[in-house]
Amino acid sequence: MSDTEPTEYEVGQDNIQIFGLDIHNPVFGISGLTIVAFVFFALVFREQAGEFFGWLRPALTSRFDWVFMLAGNIFVLFSLALIVSPYGKIRLGGDDARPDYSYAGWFAMLFAAGMGIGLVFWGVAEPISHYGSSLGGIASEGGVRTDWAPAGAAEGDPEAARSLAMAATIFHWGLHPWAVYAVVALALAFFSFNRGLPLTMRSVFQPLFGKYTWGILGHIVDVLAVFATIFGLATSLGLGASQALAGLNYLFGIPVSDGMKVFLIIAITAFALISVLMGLEKGVKRLSELNMILAAVLVVLVIIAGPTLAILTGFFDNLWAYAVNLPALSGVIGREDTNFMQGWTAFYWAWWISWSPFVGMFIARISRGRTVREFITCVLIIPTVVGAIWMSVFGGAALDQVMAGEGAALTEAALELKMFSMFEAFPLTGVLSFIGIILVVVFFVTSSDSGSLVIDQITAGGKTNAPTQQRVFWCLLEGAIAIALLLGGGLGALQAASIATGFPFAIVLVLMCVSIFLGLRQERRGK
Repeated sequence: MSDTEPTEYEVGQDNIQIFGLDIHNPVFGISGLTIVAFVFFALVFREQAGEFFGWLRPALTSRFDWVFMLAGNIFVLFSLALIVSPYGKIRLGGDDARPDYSYAGWFAMLFAAGMGIGLVFWGVAEPISHYGSSLGGIASEGGVRTDWAPAGAAEGDPEAARSLAMAATIFHWGLHPWAVYAVVALALAFFSFNRGLPLTMRSVFQPLFGKYTWGILGHIVDVLAVFATIFGLATSLGLGASQALAGLNYLFGIPVSDGMKVFLIIAITAFALISVLMGLEKGVKRLSELNMILAAVLVVLVIIAGPTLAILTGFFDNLWAYAVNLPALSGVIGREDTNFMQGWTAFYWAWWISWSPFVGMFIARISRGRTVREFITCVLIIPTVVGAIWMSVFGGAALDQVMAGEGAALTEAALELKMFSMFEAFPLTGVLSFIGIILVVVFFVTSSDSGSLVIDQITAGGKTNAPTQQRVFWCLLEGAIAIALLLGGGLGALQAASIATGFPFAIVLVLMCVSIFLGLRQERRGK
């Protein structure tokens, strides 16, 4: 048998049982010890950690922005090509497989896991930021642009600035991030359900690595996946804690301090732990469905309380602006808007890539029975449209206030307070703000518990029924990482950690596209 042919592999065959644990050797040990050491460093040497993270993010985005930009485009084109290709007819799990979940339950879980906290945090803040920078026009020093406007800006033209701001925002939450998730989730689902391999990251490289998939090359892939997942999650947990605490301060006067942020992370991690112990069906699925209900209620209330007609008509205008500006925003060569590309887009792509092992594996676990075409369409196109709706509602309402001259406080508010500041102009301000806080918290919990289940599966050699204490360990470690990063450098540290882990994994994902193609081609040929 050649190295590239399917190989027999028993799930957990390389595991060791010790102290009641069932862990993959050496993935669990290397991942766990390295992350514990990182937490120790960030908490004990806070000043040095802050300086390091302050240097790391701009160093990576300025030198390797082209890697993130090119990889993102590859994932979109590859996913769209699979939709229209003959491979789209292949069913995940075989011809007789049928979906385990309804469309409603499936979509709720994949959307809550994939975007939750970020949409709530940036839904108001990002469109306003892009609008202000676009309206301000282009500024340069020594022949290099120093402004943060996307593309060519829109100096002095409020309507053009609004259109460009919404296009840039949807660009960051549309096809590109969901293509990242689609690639990883499809690879995991196909090689697990159709080839009978463990549902873990190394399995997707079997056509490329052959028998070495189960050796050191596979160990490296799985360890990188753990690092990317836990630091990507920590970024979102840190953002969620900051926004939830800002909302609690706004509504109830609870002081904003590092101590309160730590307390909030601990409290929500405890809720996530309960959900983890309840399992996928009772815990994660129910919370995800609650998320979607709360999000829908909040969207409807904002549409009713805000500029209803402007929001509804703006959605189609925003989608058109996104389509028109997509080539310029996704370009790699000849870009002059370097601050926007490096500070916004490269960070976002690294963040999505760092989330991809966790979201991809989670989506894969709940996607048996879908065809490749159905799977990619639902994971790529539908969430892009829903994300555009969300941004059009929240961003559109916020920009309406700013352009009407009523948004001075909104513009000046801190990032985590912008949504609550926008609600001040609406009736039922307290109700909207309270629902917003609950939504952030529940998104926080679903992200943490889903991530814990996934990391545990990777470090248990693909087993889905590993001892409970292992899931508890990873859930607690996620909270510890978020605390360490917040105390060791704040938002900048969180973003730097995402980029640092997303960069090597971007290369892994490009190779994954090759592996998917080889696997699907073999499947179609009946091999």
